[in-house]
Amino acid sequence: MMPKTFFFVIFASLAACSPPLDRLALSPMPSAIQLRPLVGSAMVRTVSLPSYAAAEEVARELPSGLIAANPDVLWADAPERAVTLVLTRNLSDILNADVGPEPWPFIRLPDVAIDVRVERMLAGADGSFHLTGQFFVGGDGIDFRNTSDRFEISIPMPDQSLQSITNAQSAALLNLSEQIARRLGR
Repeated sequence: MMPKTFFFVIFASLAACSPPLDRLALSPMPSAIQLRPLVGSAMVRTVSLPSYAAAEEVARELPSGLIAANPDVLWADAPERAVTLVLTRNLSDILNADVGPEPWPFIRLPDVAIDVRVERMLAGADGSFHLTGQFFVGGDGIDFRNTSDRFEISIPMPDQSLQSITNAQSAALLNLSEQIARRLGR
């Protein structure tokens, strides 16, 4: 019977041999628009992503139509969390209102909740980054009409490099933030 320390040494040696994975951060882009908010506060629920977009690996569409993931490069944060926080930050900046992610970080309840359901978030083989889905805005605490809107955003990419994918994804999320903000402000 082998001692436990032997297995620990073998496991530690194998772990030390594997190279560290590279991480890619999603960077928010500043908006050029400022709107007067129709609400005092808004909560962005955790964004629902397709399984390939919610995975840690950076995905892209191949010319064959298949979706491939790069196992050597991971997103720096969980994609659903990162997208939720980017939308929250963008909406807060555009509206100059109290905007927070789920779970709600403030004591008083939000005036409205924003629920985003993404159908497609992918660097396409056609040279564009695609972000499609639907968002819902609902008010509980105030008289605010519940709305449901679809979005279909395509951002051209110069190539399929990781930097191009990240920049296009950030631009697509900014575009979505501005669409949502127009529902919540003037």
